[in-house]
Amino acid sequence: MEAAPSRPVGRADASPTGYVALVRENVHFRRLWLGNLISLLGDWFNTIALYTLVSELTGSPFALGGVFLTKLLPWALASPLAGLLVDRFNRRRLMIGADLVRAVIVLGFLLIDEPGEVYLVYVLTTLQVIVTAVFQPAKSASIPNIVRPEALLTANALMSATWSVMLALGAASGGLVTAWLGTAPVFVIDSLTYLISAFFIYRTVIPQQTAPAAGRLLQTAGRELLDGWRYLTSHPGVGRIALAKSAWALAGGGLVYMLALIGEAIEPTAQAAGIGWLFAARGLGTGIGPVLARAIFQDVRRWPAVLGWSILLSGLCYGVVGLQAWTYAIAPAVLLAHAASGANWVLASVLLQQRTEDAFRGRVFAAEWLGVLFAESCSILAASMLLEWQVLSLREAVLAFALVQGVIGLAWLAVIVPRERRAYSEV
Repeated sequence: MEAAPSRPVGRADASPTGYVALVRENVHFRRLWLGNLISLLGDWFNTIALYTLVSELTGSPFALGGVFLTKLLPWALASPLAGLLVDRFNRRRLMIGADLVRAVIVLGFLLIDEPGEVYLVYVLTTLQVIVTAVFQPAKSASIPNIVRPEALLTANALMSATWSVMLALGAASGGLVTAWLGTAPVFVIDSLTYLISAFFIYRTVIPQQTAPAAGRLLQTAGRELLDGWRYLTSHPGVGRIALAKSAWALAGGGLVYMLALIGEAIEPTAQAAGIGWLFAARGLGTGIGPVLARAIFQDVRRWPAVLGWSILLSGLCYGVVGLQAWTYAIAPAVLLAHAASGANWVLASVLLQQRTEDAFRGRVFAAEWLGVLFAESCSILAASMLLEWQVLSLREAVLAFALVQGVIGLAWLAVIVPRERRAYSEV
């Protein structure tokens, strides 16, 4: 008989902690949250500037797709070592070090101003992403160490909403600043935000359980990743939920990549503004989705079904985008698509945190990230090649990927949800 989910059946929290109360009363979560908030604003400034820079210097869909891929593939390759570091070393110190290193790396983008130097975008982005691959699981694995169990959903929803709001603000304002001042000031701003983030995390106390060191890091990274995968396969309730984000990413990665190209089509003479507007809608959606999910779906037993319906709804909304004329009026459909993906993301993250032992949590999140990034990379690569080789028009590609995402959502509802119901019924 399959082991049931480790959390009790019923409501996620009888009396969920409020967002304001959590930030006001938990000083260490507040500092982690503030540092993350500020650095995310700079990151989205940076992202819009890079998309604009590469598009203006090359005009190639495949070159733009390369930027998306270099934000994903290095992360996938670094994930095994990242998970090991997060479980073996002080997570607070890892996050501080990552912020300081990234503050230096992003200044290198100031050197790029002609087509022959575009390769530096990929080199520097790769370095930035590798360091971020350590920061992200360290942050995710630290949240349960500094908040009470009953506040875990609130903390994750707030972190996700923060990512979303900063995406909205950073994309919109970053697009305007890039169009107005150029890319150089944006990269300087991003560097400064990492320094501020490091200061806030320096003042944060994060207790944790660390596994004993055994052997050299590079020699044990593969074994530790296998430990993470074994944990997923030996704990079916964890393994199923670890598929939720990857299921969305199989088509969602290509759709987000094509969103940048749609932004260019909306404003051919001011590409940064068009991209920024659509990515701002994406950000607002991913912020609204988790908040609504937290308010509406308080029964844990309903969450696996919500994950599947979220994937399906995201595909349907991108189908609407593909069928509409491409003006700023497509923003509501983009917003709703990513409200669904945001709900999927947060509910899956909370379930993973609840069902995974602390000593394995970093490795489990790293293994999950490897799957997500691999799925997203394959999706972006397929979309960029189809467009570069003109196999499909941009509109046809959006519709095709939206259809795939809808089918994946239906498959989740048909295969995963019944297994989750059986696991709960066996408690």
